[in-house]
Amino acid sequence: MTRRILSWPDKRLRTPAAPVAAVTDEIRVHWDDMIDTMEAMPGVGLAAPQIGVMLRLAVVDASAERGRAVRMANPEIVHASVELRDHDEASPCLPGVSATVSRPRAVTVRFLNVAGEVEERDFVHLWATSVQHQIDHLDGKMYFDRLSRLRRDRLIRKSTKWGR
Repeated sequence: MTRRILSWPDKRLRTPAAPVAAVTDEIRVHWDDMIDTMEAMPGVGLAAPQIGVMLRLAVVDASAERGRAVRMANPEIVHASVELRDHDEASPCLPGVSATVSRPRAVTVRFLNVAGEVEERDFVHLWATSVQHQIDHLDGKMYFDRLSRLRRDRLIRKSTKWGR
């Protein structure tokens, strides 16, 4: 089911999400809804707080053919490459704007998978960017928090004008 995306400055987008105790059927329904919502945007990732579910859940699908979403509970970066990659990032929570953000080109992430088992997976390029972007959401941060104050303020003003 496609869910409504929260709009900035909803306070939930600034609130760290709660850890997931166990992967249950309810968690799997949230993941399914998140994937439906991500595909409808369209986007390459979505964090549960973006739809008002305050749990550490994320989905990412940066595949060209789609349908390869990785479902993650409690994702945490355990290793990040020193080499950075610039990518134009955006969020449906702040529509109409984007900004170039530098993040590690590759990350290793530990998370609970669909089976409820701890998994570690390496992500590179757009996959890595999206995973890091979603973890920021889970921590109550937005991609524009990585910008200078001047660039961040300009971006938010531009989005406000665009949204009218």
